[in-house]
Amino acid sequence: MADNNRFLTDLSANELRTFMEELGAPAYRSRQILQWIYHDFVWSYDEMVNVPRGLRDRIAAIMPLHGLKMVNELTSRDGTVKSLLELADGKTIEAAFMPYDNGHCTVCVSSQVGCPIGCPFCATGQMGFERNLTPGEIVDQLLYYARRLKLTPIPNGPGFISNLVFMGMGEPLANYKNVWSAIERINAPDGFGLGARNITISTAGVVPQINQLAKETLQVGLAVSLHAPTDVLRDKLVPLNQKHPLGELLPACKEYAELSGRRITFEYIVFHGYNDTDRHARYLAKRLAGINCHVNLIAANRTEMFRSETPTGLDMMAFQKQLVDMGMNCTIRNSRGVDIGGGCGQLRSRIFPPPPLPETPVNPQTLP
Repeated sequence: MADNNRFLTDLSANELRTFMEELGAPAYRSRQILQWIYHDFVWSYDEMVNVPRGLRDRIAAIMPLHGLKMVNELTSRDGTVKSLLELADGKTIEAAFMPYDNGHCTVCVSSQVGCPIGCPFCATGQMGFERNLTPGEIVDQLLYYARRLKLTPIPNGPGFISNLVFMGMGEPLANYKNVWSAIERINAPDGFGLGARNITISTAGVVPQINQLAKETLQVGLAVSLHAPTDVLRDKLVPLNQKHPLGELLPACKEYAELSGRRITFEYIVFHGYNDTDRHARYLAKRLAGINCHVNLIAANRTEMFRSETPTGLDMMAFQKQLVDMGMNCTIRNSRGVDIGGGCGQLRSRIFPPPPLPETPVNPQTLP
């Protein structure tokens, strides 16, 4: 009987070997299947031509190979591809593929359907939370783009995926077990084989899991969505701050940097006139002093639920200069895919009709 709640990509290498043993297949069959999945990027059992047809049919009758399918795609002027992906239960997520001129290629994956954090400027957060993704559903997003790149190479572009970021829908550290399980098979030599230092987890600041992540053996990158230098302001922009305020979050970040030896990235979305004044720059530099970190400034993107004042390039450079003058490592990050709703805070499940726009655009100054 088929197990429609699990997919072959949900199985670790050890679990796959055990599964093959239970079917009476020799151990090398699991190695062949891992090769087909993680290096040849097959999307059906029929493509595993060196695995006997009888064994393929038996596996397929028990467990589907992959847990998602592409529903729709949009391509940005900058080359970013945003994909709407349908899961086996009919729920949908979005992921993104971002090729760069320097030959790098980054895939941005989702970790949950919706998000429990509820940041007012984030389209995903306004969806609410539906469920966690399984390890296989997370891995499948990467494998989908790897297959897409193999079948449709980019002329004079990158031929392989060089980086993976957990910056799509959901809070990765709220789905820690499944996210980490996915990372282990993405990193494993008999899995996708992507280096740990090429993988970044983004979090709104789930402190217990940041502490746990600091003790893991794989040195993945950590990006923290900060967006404000004071608790009063961050409570409004990142509701999780009410549970894990800056006095708890920033020491955990400092410890993570010290234990892992990795520099933390603080993501700071700039809402012009709201969190980018001289006072905010001073507070931010003071708060982050002593932490091995880098600050990424990101211009606020408009979403269907949140119409903030987007800073100009000059606004961004002025705020960056203030931070640099105070000794901060700070760059302006260009948000990719904004024209297709693939930028920071814009991902959501587009299979559902969006809510009506407010009659008056929301100004961040009036946030509750």
